[in-house]
Amino acid sequence: MLDIDLTNNAKYLKYDDYLKAGFPMATGVIEGACRHLIKDRMDITGARWTMRGAEAVLPLGSLYISGDWHEYWQFHLQQEHKRNHLALYSSGIPLSKQVLKANLVVLLPLHLFQYLSKFHSPSY
Repeated sequence: MLDIDLTNNAKYLKYDDYLKAGFPMATGVIEGACRHLIKDRMDITGARWTMRGAEAVLPLGSLYISGDWHEYWQFHLQQEHKRNHLALYSSGIPLSKQVLKANLVVLLPLHLFQYLSKFHSPSY
């Protein structure tokens, strides 16, 4: 057990005054939240968590428990749409066609690319 000297912080340890003022003593609340959010999820029999996996799952559980899941999920979908769709069509030409055109220019000698372009004009 830790031997902690709290005499230097005695002026802050006025729990009776804080309780009379209506302030919650958060240790019980925090311990309960830790058990509910973390231990009940991470301590499932047979489960093995990496730090990366736990750090990915716990914020989602927190969002769900707090009631903010729906708002978060709408935000997530908007960001995914921007990242995966709007960025691809920002110039009006789908990114895949831009990449294909760029690859053709790089892979073919310029005179051959110009010659082939006469027969096939891309429809973008």
